[in-house]
Amino acid sequence: MRLVAFALALTTSVVVVVAPAVAQPADAKEPDHKLVFNGQAMGTVVSVWFWTDDDKAAAQAASDVFAEMKRLDVEMSTWVDTSDVSKVNAAAGGKPVAVSDETFAVIERAVDVSRRSGGVFDITIGAMLGLWKFDYQNKDNTIPDPRDVRAKLALVGWKDLVLDKAKHTVFLRRKGMAITLGGIAKGYAVDKCVKLLQDRGYVDFMVQAGGDMFVSGKKGPAPWVVGIRDPRGPHDSMFAVMPIENHSFSTSGDYERTFIKDGVRYHHIIDPRTGNPASTSRSVTVRAKDAFTADAWSKVMFILGPTAAMKLLAKEKLTDFDVAWVDAANTIKLTKGLEGALKIIKQPTPGP
Repeated sequence: MRLVAFALALTTSVVVVVAPAVAQPADAKEPDHKLVFNGQAMGTVVSVWFWTDDDKAAAQAASDVFAEMKRLDVEMSTWVDTSDVSKVNAAAGGKPVAVSDETFAVIERAVDVSRRSGGVFDITIGAMLGLWKFDYQNKDNTIPDPRDVRAKLALVGWKDLVLDKAKHTVFLRRKGMAITLGGIAKGYAVDKCVKLLQDRGYVDFMVQAGGDMFVSGKKGPAPWVVGIRDPRGPHDSMFAVMPIENHSFSTSGDYERTFIKDGVRYHHIIDPRTGNPASTSRSVTVRAKDAFTADAWSKVMFILGPTAAMKLLAKEKLTDFDVAWVDAANTIKLTKGLEGALKIIKQPTPGP
């Protein structure tokens, strides 16, 4: 019997559980089996799983997925001077900048989410990049001066982001404004890679970039099973699991880029209304039909927390995704679509 054990993406929020494969006769041809390929793009680990009997073709397909992720990263990154995003930021307060069809589509979708969320999602939060630090540059866990936060926050405002659909231009009205697509581009990229694999005939696979994942098909007769990480537990600890097929699963958490100072946790998900880390959630997972939707709305659901988010879901009639929260009080909250589908296997670990 071929045993396929527990597998997880090492730096992400979603854990993938793979059950034992079915026994095969000794004279049977090589059966379908799990293959996992890992790469780096968009500042995170990119993983591709296949359920296939063709190792060579899967390896080439995974390589092409990584190349596609890197191509989109170069186009939409704030760290590449020649990217569309960098050009838009450099021209802030000056003139509109023509961008690619793909970059325009991502920004247009971001603006729609901003409008529907009342600005809770806002890609002009890019003006605050570098103010909060959650890496090796902040060895002393320094918190920015509130005056600096207020000054940068004055440059955040999605309504000053002007799109011209006919010309495919993007314009930031005020000098010093900046956009970042870090809260939505990975979802778009995952969907592009899913399409790439589907066009090659793949049915049973998964693509994951950081906390953004799309699960396609099954692993033989059984569904893929995904788990949600315990926000305060060990890295490989889950508090819930769920079988999933042909859906996206996106998790935003306060535990990846973070530090604790004086008993308070500070993390990289910044509330554009305050300029400070959001404080109503520890973890949010969104299940949607596509990763683009799951990626963007997971940030909104995280920042609002379950009480305010439920009201927004009802007000905007947002029925195309479901949500699981671990809120600030460490309580699990679910939308109705996940009740009975998501299996809670333990209570999340307490802690700051």
